[in-house]
Amino acid sequence: MPPDRDYIHATLAELVRINSINPAFGAGDSSEAVVASRVESLLAEMGARTTTMEFAPGRASVVGRFPGSGGGRSLMLYGHLDTVGVSGMEDPFSAAVQDGRMYGRGSYDMKGGLTACLAAARMLAKGESLAGDLYVVAVADEETESRGMQLLLEEGLRTAGAIVTEATELDLGVAHKGFCWIEIVTEGRAAHGSRPEEGVDANTMMGRVLVALEQETTRIAAGRRHPLLGAGSQHVGTIQGGSGPSIYAARCRIELERRLIPGESADGAMADVNRLLTALGAADSTFKASARLLLDRPSFEQDPDSPLVRAVHSAATAVRGQAPAVIGHSYWMDASLLKAVGVETVMIGPAGTGAHADIEYVELDSVVRLAEILARAARFYSGGAAPPRNVV
Repeated sequence: MPPDRDYIHATLAELVRINSINPAFGAGDSSEAVVASRVESLLAEMGARTTTMEFAPGRASVVGRFPGSGGGRSLMLYGHLDTVGVSGMEDPFSAAVQDGRMYGRGSYDMKGGLTACLAAARMLAKGESLAGDLYVVAVADEETESRGMQLLLEEGLRTAGAIVTEATELDLGVAHKGFCWIEIVTEGRAAHGSRPEEGVDANTMMGRVLVALEQETTRIAAGRRHPLLGAGSQHVGTIQGGSGPSIYAARCRIELERRLIPGESADGAMADVNRLLTALGAADSTFKASARLLLDRPSFEQDPDSPLVRAVHSAATAVRGQAPAVIGHSYWMDASLLKAVGVETVMIGPAGTGAHADIEYVELDSVVRLAEILARAARFYSGGAAPPRNVV
């Protein structure tokens, strides 16, 4: 059966109208609780066995399971519930439709993908049973630390395969960059500005670090390249130092973000930073600095000839009328966490624009086509005829 366009349009509009801003991007008075409750209801109406888990009050993720008839691969259809903030948006929860596009925060990133997951599951629930179990997973906190997905994995959620429906313009994502956040602190000695013989300026010391980091950034950009992701990168995201204009700064702190391609690691990034700080200390005995890792999210890469990639590629080709491009993404996704625990993972999502921007929309027709792609891929992967090899 074809996707139900009316159901897709109505469901997406309903989800966009629910404020699910990640608290990190708002006033702290929003969460995923309301949208999670609605998604759970939608899944229960289809006959799914549902579970809700919270890593903190209101920070809810939902799992819906449709048991298979037996003997097939289990498959997860994934979306996240949280959005970034709405500062600068005129009417962020309007779900207004114009020229085939639905506008609003989360329409593109990524309630469009989540709606396609729900629509595909509904199609499959009304049709023939898959051999393998089908899961629809809607998680909290992807926009910051992915604590929702981490909790589900810690509680034992596993499937043979997972399709992450982050926006890809209906192309096929098989790789994305990782990242790590590193704190660097320089230590000085506070003194009144009129007594330079007593003060050591931590801000000036950090200036040397910044110059050295700029040189390192150039080296990274000219270094190893991935065929889909290009080179790694780094930048200084924040800087704080000093307590007043007439006081030598006792401490200066920066947060460095390093974007990692496959083959690079947070340990390697830390080694680069520590090497840089050691060299600066060797040149000046008064230089004091330290570094520590704040957060580490590894890169992701999936074999393009794996069974799930072949299934999704075949389904997308049939629905689009042409083969999708095989692409990589510079930004991070929960795909990395899934692959790290042995889940075969691929990304495909709708078309649109405006993730994290003041104007965000999703192309409604792409959500409909995505739902059909997901349903076809599920039949291939979880219990239908396997697509031909070497299609990618």
